[in-house]
Amino acid sequence: MLSAKSTLKNGKVVKMGKEDIGMEPEDHDETLKQEEEIASLTDNEEKDAEDIHEETEEEEKTLEELKEENKILSDKMMRALAETENIRKKFFKEKKDAEIYGGTKLARDLLSVLDNLNRALESVDDEMVEKQNAVLEGIELTKKELLNTFSNHEINELAPEEGEKFDPKFHQAMFEGPHPNIEKGNIIQVMANGFTIGDRLLRAASVGVSSGAIENKEEES
Repeated sequence: MLSAKSTLKNGKVVKMGKEDIGMEPEDHDETLKQEEEIASLTDNEEKDAEDIHEETEEEEKTLEELKEENKILSDKMMRALAETENIRKKFFKEKKDAEIYGGTKLARDLLSVLDNLNRALESVDDEMVEKQNAVLEGIELTKKELLNTFSNHEINELAPEEGEKFDPKFHQAMFEGPHPNIEKGNIIQVMANGFTIGDRLLRAASVGVSSGAIENKEEES
């Protein structure tokens, strides 16, 4: 026999609370049904909250992945731009070098022409100046025009002076000899000027170099 605090539902004994005592069976069933519905809604809400949390985590993860991909792509783009700029600079440098140094062999051959013009002018005496003045002026104008052409193509003359320090980068020593006033290692004579083309040496200047002061044997003895 069931007690006053218990009831039979679907073949099972269901314990009744204080608030259930005195209720009709139909009312009691309705209360249980409502409680089950509330519990079901609560479970659904908890499940929905868990789903939303998982979706949020996935979205955050996706956002981080997109940021990382964007960073990688940005880095690749910057590298590509830098490489393109380097290629552009290299192209223009090679183009300029070709313009300047492409005629190096011709320029070196023309130096011989200039040397011959200089020799012709150096061999002139007073008598020739009076008789061949027009010819000499022509030679001087030719030399001037040749030097102007050199300058237009970045070919510049190296003109060392006596007493200047010998520099093996730009000077070629043709001989070495003593000199009373010029110390050892300095230039005592310039036989031919040198030339550069761009930032390269086209021809070294031909010079004589001092081996030091002339020794006085009488003083030594």
